[in-house]
Amino acid sequence: MPPPSAGPPPADGLLSAARRTLRELAHGLSHASHPPTPLFADSPRRWLRLLPYAVVVALVAVFVPVTIQVLTNDYGVSGGVAGALAVGQAAPLLMLAHRPLQAWWIVFAADVVGALLIQTERQGTIWPWTPPAIIGYLFVLLALGLRESRRTLVGVWLVTGAAGPLLHLLVPSRSDGGALLLFVLGAVVLVIGAAVRERSEAQRLLVEQETISEAERAQRTLLEERTRIARELHDVVAHHMSVITVQADSAPYRISGLSDEARAEFTSIAAGARESLTEMRRLLSVLRSDGTRGELAPQPGLDRVQQLVEATVRAGLPAELTLAADVVEAVKGGGVPQAVDLSAYRIVQEALANVIRHAPGARTRVSVTVPDGHLTVLVVNDSPQEPGSPLETSGTGHGLVGMRERVRLTGGTLDTGPLPDGGFRVAARLPLPPPQPPPASAPPEES
Repeated sequence: MPPPSAGPPPADGLLSAARRTLRELAHGLSHASHPPTPLFADSPRRWLRLLPYAVVVALVAVFVPVTIQVLTNDYGVSGGVAGALAVGQAAPLLMLAHRPLQAWWIVFAADVVGALLIQTERQGTIWPWTPPAIIGYLFVLLALGLRESRRTLVGVWLVTGAAGPLLHLLVPSRSDGGALLLFVLGAVVLVIGAAVRERSEAQRLLVEQETISEAERAQRTLLEERTRIARELHDVVAHHMSVITVQADSAPYRISGLSDEARAEFTSIAAGARESLTEMRRLLSVLRSDGTRGELAPQPGLDRVQQLVEATVRAGLPAELTLAADVVEAVKGGGVPQAVDLSAYRIVQEALANVIRHAPGARTRVSVTVPDGHLTVLVVNDSPQEPGSPLETSGTGHGLVGMRERVRLTGGTLDTGPLPDGGFRVAARLPLPPPQPPPASAPPEES
């Protein structure tokens, strides 16, 4: 049996939807959709924060005397009644800066009361709304459009449109189209205000998204640098583990008279070192998730800084190197750990790359010294001789991120920043292990 065809929606469903819509409109008219903060309250400029208050004060200062004059001259209202209506219709404009919905309720009620009071006055004038009331009401609608939600704006527009026909029903002789004029102009003003508000909201959301994207991009760059550093440090650690394995395997052959317990201990050390190497290779495969193979050449160190500076000079950058003699001795004698040696080389490499990229043609000085048990790397460049992109000063560049991570992993400090003459300075201070005391010589055997 085929299913019955869908008929029209039940009447109670339409009534429920209508009641729900009316409740939403009533809620929008009674509850502001924004906190009582003025426009431009978050602006860093003081004059812009004060602008809404200046505007509403100027509106009240203009509309109060104009409304009194129009009511007394054109509508023949007495001075006391005209003053009261002017205050009721214009004074609430002071609330437009922070509470436009509450101001609308007061102005709307004052305009309706004013229409009822002037309905028996002179014929030939605009009714039910006076010209000052129409213009002031449009300012109220503009403020609502800039602050309130669409639901509230639709409710305000419908209430404004319904007030005109109701007043014309009460006084049919005064039907001259004034209510229709406010209804049409009010719709235009509300649409303009809502469009400006939604455009500002879209721009704010776009700025927030760009800020989030910039933070995510910086975090991704940081993770990439950490992965790169981890790959390089793998080679350093693997070298040490390989040395431990070879020494543990060869100890029973190099040292005579070892007990069985000592031989078993060396065998266990060698097995643990081999297992550690295997796990490190697995870790490296995880870091190289893109499937690429790492460089097979040994990791560079300070012994190759001279070649790096010479290559930079051939690339067109006037650079000079000062490498202290004690640094060369410390590197050859094993006084500089391989992680510190690699980090120092990479810092010089990244600093020179930044100079080529951001200060082409600038004279650059590279200095590597060993003062006070620390390895100090200093790269200073003058102002660029050729036009280039601005120097990195915010720390978001890929090179500076890598430098900071390398220095942090070695427990050192990094100081970077522009110089007064337009140059840039990179100073890294990497800790070195304390010098080992020379092994004590064995006492001579007595004959």
